[in-house]
Amino acid sequence: METIKPKSAFDSSSNNNSSHKSRLARTFQKVINLRTATKIASSNGIGICVLTSQHKFPQDDSTPDLKTSSHSDKHGDSKVKQKAVLEALIAKVFASVTSIKAAYAELQMAQHPYNSDAIQAADEAVVEELRALSELKRKFLKKELDLSPQVTLMLAEIQEQQSLMRTYEITIKKLESDVEGRDSDISLLHKQLEDCIAFNKSLEKKLNASGPLSMFDNIQFATLNPSHFVQVLHCTLRSVRSFVKMMIKEMESAKWDLDAAAKTIEPGTVFAKQGHRCYVFESFVCKTMLEAFNSHDYGLTNDSASKKLDPGEYFNRFKNLKSAHPKSYLVQNPNSCFAKFTRTKYLNVVHAKMECSFFGNLNQRKLFTSGGYPDTAFFAAFTEMARRFWLLHCLGFSMHEQVSVFQVKKDCRFSEVYMENVSEESLFSDQINDANADIRVSFTVVPGFKIGKTVIQSQVYLSPVITPPVSR
Repeated sequence: METIKPKSAFDSSSNNNSSHKSRLARTFQKVINLRTATKIASSNGIGICVLTSQHKFPQDDSTPDLKTSSHSDKHGDSKVKQKAVLEALIAKVFASVTSIKAAYAELQMAQHPYNSDAIQAADEAVVEELRALSELKRKFLKKELDLSPQVTLMLAEIQEQQSLMRTYEITIKKLESDVEGRDSDISLLHKQLEDCIAFNKSLEKKLNASGPLSMFDNIQFATLNPSHFVQVLHCTLRSVRSFVKMMIKEMESAKWDLDAAAKTIEPGTVFAKQGHRCYVFESFVCKTMLEAFNSHDYGLTNDSASKKLDPGEYFNRFKNLKSAHPKSYLVQNPNSCFAKFTRTKYLNVVHAKMECSFFGNLNQRKLFTSGGYPDTAFFAAFTEMARRFWLLHCLGFSMHEQVSVFQVKKDCRFSEVYMENVSEESLFSDQINDANADIRVSFTVVPGFKIGKTVIQSQVYLSPVITPPVSR
């Protein structure tokens, strides 16, 4: 390519103006030296020298700068590749961290129970991942990374997912182990509960069985006294509380409103504690079972002129039934006075609606009224209670002195001679201390007895009648 040098603008043949010519030549030479020549190759190979002007003119957008565009494209590709490499590097780091987390979880899992092989394998996995991270750091700092972004990203994703799966598997094993431990604890607690229930039942059976009445095995009719009656009464009241406890449990299972049931029996009663509601049901059972107790036949006949047995005959009845099993005795003697007594009292204590609510039907009632005897714990508890009331009646009429039942009326003043408070908590001590209170009988729980001149106290539930102090 050739460069064409510019020539002078004036012809040197002009002799007259030589000095002027020299000055102009020098001026143009200075101007030309201030410009730069740019060599552009045309498509036909001809070199053209273009003088670059000091003035800047806007370029036409339709004519792109090829060298600038190529340089920009290369610079952009480099940035995209560098970004992809960094993303792959970060993904690889996170995948390694996830692997370390999974290996550490395996290490913890192998501690309980202790597994030396699993601990060693988990420890080696942690060390291996730490080495890989250290090597990755070294290459990054020395700019020796040689990563294929797409392959590295894919492998990192696979590694991370595998580590997450291992972590989830360890978590599942840990939860399963916890569930097994809880199941074992639950089984142990169930066993302890069953042992406690069995122990309580054995104690309750001892209390409710005829064992306590064995003290009368060697007693003579001539030596009977009121203390014997009191002992049998205590045994009878224990059976009452056992039956009432079972009855309340059936009420709760049947979703009864115990407050409403208690208020139906004793309206207007205010209890110091919620647990005192049981006294109302004990009161109902005792009053029903002791109804007609003063009658020599326990009210089984409507004939007031029916023959009264001798005290010795009542004592023989007492001794015969004292050691007998109630259901067995009823089966063997279906027409006995005790069978009639049990049937009558059951129908009075256990209302048809109550039985239907407890058991969903009236099968027990139908079977009992037709001469059969249900084989249920509820009926067994009732017959044991009925047996003891019958024994109490027989022993009472075996006494050489007349036995009678008395009951305290509601709102009577408390008397320590005739009454016994079933719960000291019923007195609401805070209210009594803050105002003038008059202690009154709210209701009778267990009626009292008179044996000649001996008084057996009635058990009552007390509540204070609060009177505001008079201001002066």
